[in-house]
Amino acid sequence: MKAVILAGGLGSRLAEETHLRPKPMVEIGGRPILWHIMKIYYAHGIRDFVICCGFKGYVIKEYFANYGLHMSDITFDLAENRMVFHRQSAENWRVTLVDTGENSLTGERLRRVKTYLKDEDAFCFTYGDGVSSVNISETIAFHRSHGKLATVTAVRPPARYGALQLDGTQVQGFIEKPEGEGGLINGGFFVLSPKVIDRIDETENMSFEGEPLSGLAADGELMAYTHQGFWLPMDTLRDKNQLETLWQSGNPPWKSW
Repeated sequence: MKAVILAGGLGSRLAEETHLRPKPMVEIGGRPILWHIMKIYYAHGIRDFVICCGFKGYVIKEYFANYGLHMSDITFDLAENRMVFHRQSAENWRVTLVDTGENSLTGERLRRVKTYLKDEDAFCFTYGDGVSSVNISETIAFHRSHGKLATVTAVRPPARYGALQLDGTQVQGFIEKPEGEGGLINGGFFVLSPKVIDRIDETENMSFEGEPLSGLAADGELMAYTHQGFWLPMDTLRDKNQLETLWQSGNPPWKSW
C-alpha cells in the first residue's frame, strides 16, 4: 500500500521556521517532521510514499536526493575525487515527489497525484505536519472491514491552555494539560479508495476537507476510526517546541520504530 502525504502548504502560522523551508521540513530531534511521519507508516510495513510538494518543494527534493549523505558515515577523498560510504542506515523507501502547485488546496494536490495511485485498491493519506501514536495497521484493517470508500481517523484536539481546578470560587489547583473538550475532529491519517479522487472537481482549486469529505459523509461512504491516544499537529512554534521537548525526553509518544 502507498501513503500520500501533503507537503505543499505555506505554513504561515509557523513563519519563524517556514520562511526558509516548507513546513514538513521543520525539524524535530534533528529530522524533518516529514521523516517522523514516514517512519510512523514504515513501522507498519508501508515503504512506498507519494509526497505532494508545493511551496519550496525543491527543499524536499534536495533532502531526498542527498538522503544517503544525511544518514551515513562518509569519507571524502578529495585528491581522487572519491566518496566512500562506511555505514548506511537509509530506510527501504520508495519516494515519489510530485509538484502539485504552490497555491493548490489539499483536494487539488490529491487530484494531481491520481496517476500514481491508479493500480491501488486503497491508499493512506495524511498531512505533512502532524504526528500520532495511531495504529496504522488497525486503520487499514478497519477500512477493509467496512467496505466504504473512505476512513478518517477521529481524534480529540489537545488542550491549548492550562485550566484552573475550582471548588465554587476557590482555586484548589491547576491542571496543566487537561483533556481536550468538545467533540472528535478530523485527525488525518485517512485510508481511501482511489475512487474518492473522482469526487474532486478538476475545474476548481478544491479543499479536500470541503465538498469531497462532506459529500462522502452525505452518501454514507465515510467511516471514522477513533484514536484515543496521542495526536498533535505542528501548527505553531509552541507546538514545535512541545514536540521537541517530547522527543528529547527519550520516549516520544509517536515513536513506534
